[in-house]
Amino acid sequence: MSPPGLSISILIPVYNEAPYIESVLDAVRAAALPPGVEREIVCINDGSSDDTRAILDRYGHGIVVHHLPENGGKGVAIRFGLQRVTGSIVIIQDADLEYDPSDYAALLAPILEGGATVVYGSRFRGECQGMRWPNRLVNLLLAWLVRLLYRQPITDEATCYKAFRADVLRDLPLRCERFEFCPEVTAKISRRGHRIVEVPIRYRARTSNQGKKIRWTDAVVAVWTLLKYRVRE
Repeated sequence: MSPPGLSISILIPVYNEAPYIESVLDAVRAAALPPGVEREIVCINDGSSDDTRAILDRYGHGIVVHHLPENGGKGVAIRFGLQRVTGSIVIIQDADLEYDPSDYAALLAPILEGGATVVYGSRFRGECQGMRWPNRLVNLLLAWLVRLLYRQPITDEATCYKAFRADVLRDLPLRCERFEFCPEVTAKISRRGHRIVEVPIRYRARTSNQGKKIRWTDAVVAVWTLLKYRVRE
């Protein structure tokens, strides 16, 4: 049984995800949580130019929505959202169907049991379907760099599914704008002495034709981010 009154905030940065966002929200709302845990769902619409805004506004069902006036990037949306969530634990959720919210219970367990302050969901310790080999190679490289530079024995640095004790995450001086949120938060969490615990999750990759937004240039930025934050805050 979880402590009474414990709540988690599920933070969802959203950019042009009209075909998927309603299904994602349905899955997030339906995901089983440990007994006694309440959920807060916070969506940050990052200046979408499709029908995402209208879909979020009419969805209802107890979600909190904030609209940014222009597209700033995933990191900008996450940093904005972190100032507005109220839960004692924060889970990052992408606004597509690559990740399965039914894995929330596994992500939360090490924190609720007191054995971790940070938990990453590893696609490579669970089920990883449809990932193209260049993406897999980049993911292996990034995880290797984290092991080398930060002595964190993890297998999946770039996973979306990251859960944090909220006070730990808010204590970080994050500067990310786009997809460098992942390497920056990994570097700064590690330098603060927090051990990253991994749990297996399920993953089903989508293609650029289906709306996947990350590009090869983001891999270069991720490597540089891990390197630079090894020596500076």
